[in-house]
Amino acid sequence: MAADVDKRTSEEERKIEENALRTPASGSRFYRGVWTLIMLCAVPLVAYGVKNYQDTLLLKRHEESVRVLGAEGLFLFSSLDTDHDLYLSPEEFKPIAEKLTGISSPVDVDEEVIQDPDGETLTLEAKMEPLLLDSMTKSKDGFLGVSHSSLSGLRSWKSPAVPSSSFFASQFRVFLPPKNKKDVGDTWWVVPSELNIFTGYLPNNRYHPPTPKGKEVLIHSLLSLFHPRPFVKSRFAPQGAVACIRAKNDFYYDIVFRIHAEFQLNDVPNFPFWFTPGQFTGNIILSKDASHVRHFHLYVPNDRTLNVDMEWLYGASESSNMEVDIGYLPQMELQSTGPSTPSIILDEEGNVIDRRDGSSEPIQFVFEEIRWTSEISREEAARHLEVTFYPFKKVPYFPFPEAFEKAEAEKKLVHSILLWGALDDQSC
Repeated sequence: MAADVDKRTSEEERKIEENALRTPASGSRFYRGVWTLIMLCAVPLVAYGVKNYQDTLLLKRHEESVRVLGAEGLFLFSSLDTDHDLYLSPEEFKPIAEKLTGISSPVDVDEEVIQDPDGETLTLEAKMEPLLLDSMTKSKDGFLGVSHSSLSGLRSWKSPAVPSSSFFASQFRVFLPPKNKKDVGDTWWVVPSELNIFTGYLPNNRYHPPTPKGKEVLIHSLLSLFHPRPFVKSRFAPQGAVACIRAKNDFYYDIVFRIHAEFQLNDVPNFPFWFTPGQFTGNIILSKDASHVRHFHLYVPNDRTLNVDMEWLYGASESSNMEVDIGYLPQMELQSTGPSTPSIILDEEGNVIDRRDGSSEPIQFVFEEIRWTSEISREEAARHLEVTFYPFKKVPYFPFPEAFEKAEAEKKLVHSILLWGALDDQSC
């Protein structure tokens, strides 16, 4: 009996000791949990406090800027302040430095394109007929906020900025399809759109385009032949550039492309004037290694009665003081003068047998006729581009007479949608 009591007593003492040993660990876990909860709650509060403090400082800077510069001065400052922190970095100040010094900084070169100084070169000619001012639907001097200074950039733009320029054939590598796009009819983004329902649209109060990067560099260079201030990425959707394989064989591609870009025609002290063609389109025939370009053509379609959208500010405000009009541009195009050609010709042993220089006649070449092994029509390729920009066009839309004929033939009802303007190309 005594032995049983002693056994129970020792058992109880052992359990008490175990509980005593476990208690600190349990308490430690409890306190760690509490601290973790506190930290989880504290981090958002600290972040909110920092954000609130930064917003307060930014508001004070804005008020100070208005007091020092005035509304119009702040507007011009904001057109350079791309990150909206009310400070100008050297990169943001660069357009003013270039304007004052007359010296332009070199643009970024696409890292993927290695320009061979002995490679083939292509000459492009720019042609343009200025906008028909009478085609503008409502803009006359002194009406609807239209002043002479508002349209000064438009009225003075009568010819291309650079009538002719040469490019390395290798620069056009940007139009080659990616590895996963090999079939006729395949489309891809050359310059992807960055706009969505969250980003909305890009600001209006800008004069100078951002420095082009990557595949934007060539497109910026091409559009600069027309005007010195092209914006490769337009403010509103559709934005970017899309390409499609129209035809191919073992050595060549025929690539059809479509670009949505715009120009800024005014400069300080006039307020911004945006000139937005409905689209740029065209095609390029080039070798699969981009060493040779057989043909290049870029143009603004002129088959519609209106093909350009124009928007301009006439006050120091981003949102309210905006006027809009549309008009007709008869011609804006770039065309290659012929296939790309090398500057030197080497024999089988690498010796120079002919050379092109400024003082001699150009080297004469005879080019073989290209025969395609697979192709689609230009219209079908344009349709692929259109659907890529506007997914809603996967559903076919027809004019009234054609719609009723098809409905009768297919014994279907007609779904009619009445719009003030087109859903594509900004009503152009």
